[in-house]
Amino acid sequence: MSVHNQRRVVITGLGAISNLGHDVTSTWSGMVEGRSGIGPITAFEQDDRWSATIAGEVRDWDPTTKLDRSEIKKMDRFSQLGLWAAIEAMENCGLDWNQGDPYRNGVVIGSGVGGIQTIEFYAGVLKEKGPRRLSPFTVPKLMVNATAGNVSIKFNLRGVNSAPATACATGGHALAEAFMFIASDQADFILAGGAEGAVSPVCVSSFSAMKALSTRNDEPTLASRPFDRDRDGFVLAEGAAVLAVEELEHAKARGATILAEIIGFGITGDAGHIAAPDAVGTGAHAAMKTALRHAKLEIDQVDYINAHGTSTPLGDIAEVSAVKSLFGNHASSLAMSSTKSCTGHMLGAAGGIESIAVVKAIYDGVMPPTINLDNPDEGFDLNFVANTAQERTIKVALNNSFGFGGHNVSLAIAAFNG
Repeated sequence: MSVHNQRRVVITGLGAISNLGHDVTSTWSGMVEGRSGIGPITAFEQDDRWSATIAGEVRDWDPTTKLDRSEIKKMDRFSQLGLWAAIEAMENCGLDWNQGDPYRNGVVIGSGVGGIQTIEFYAGVLKEKGPRRLSPFTVPKLMVNATAGNVSIKFNLRGVNSAPATACATGGHALAEAFMFIASDQADFILAGGAEGAVSPVCVSSFSAMKALSTRNDEPTLASRPFDRDRDGFVLAEGAAVLAVEELEHAKARGATILAEIIGFGITGDAGHIAAPDAVGTGAHAAMKTALRHAKLEIDQVDYINAHGTSTPLGDIAEVSAVKSLFGNHASSLAMSSTKSCTGHMLGAAGGIESIAVVKAIYDGVMPPTINLDNPDEGFDLNFVANTAQERTIKVALNNSFGFGGHNVSLAIAAFNG
């Protein structure tokens, strides 16, 4: 299941931090067990004027256990989360980054929102105390590429250094970029993924103003319910996910454990509404079709799809429509689940955390469930792995990520077959 006319690209390490846990093991076990990481917002105070008061926060987390206090001082929360995940991915992959040519090692880690907490805090300082009281670290903390820069510095990654910012498609685009750079011989090793720390007053109130967020505040663990007829919006979440992506022979030469292989991707644009998805998922359909063509796969070779599945009324309809129109009769044979039902929506980090879910699903032979799926919406007659994980041999899976701005990306990830 690989594209042999170019350098092959494999995944050799994983790192994550989420509302389900502070590493890959706890995050993945939470997904498989069908636990929800959603709860009342504690990051800032709210009153009865707020329509959405729940989120997927990373709780009980002390960044000083891995990060130096001097580093933390210079980083927004999203970069702290991203660096934390990158450290785990680097430890997990076993690469000695002090050896070899640092210009062959790179980083592609993006964010949808970037340093929004820094922006909000220093906007307050500016208003209350004036321009001379702003920190010289303000810009280095708030810029969307800050995580990529900090990870590059931490591990002396002097090659490719990129930071996509394509809203909720960011993590998927980061992995697609990493694939392209390695396949085209511009790098041998890349840390790729996304980071987000957007549980903030401006983000929560702005998404609420768009009527995008769930208001099931009294039942937070039941609020994220993709494909269910009673869904009423997504649940905002924070976290980070970083994958070690590597050229096959480079990985073999150092004896790395190969977890899965990226065999293709598809990227499209809706060219429609700035925030709403195409009504029938035309762009999503095209992204998945392109990923299959790039990977030289037939439709019936796909076993599992990790859906974008945000729990919004329009988004879920568009994605299901796209899957059914592309896969036809095979749609009833494959399985599709949304791990956002457990984690909520991590925006720019979503594509990364969900790619980790795909890798683990392939490696462990188990598909994480879509929890809170009690009453599928009309026409939603696929296997959504409702409420309970399912064991299955997975040879090929897709990971879908779609974002505001009409960004669509679908990654084709396969079991490694040598």
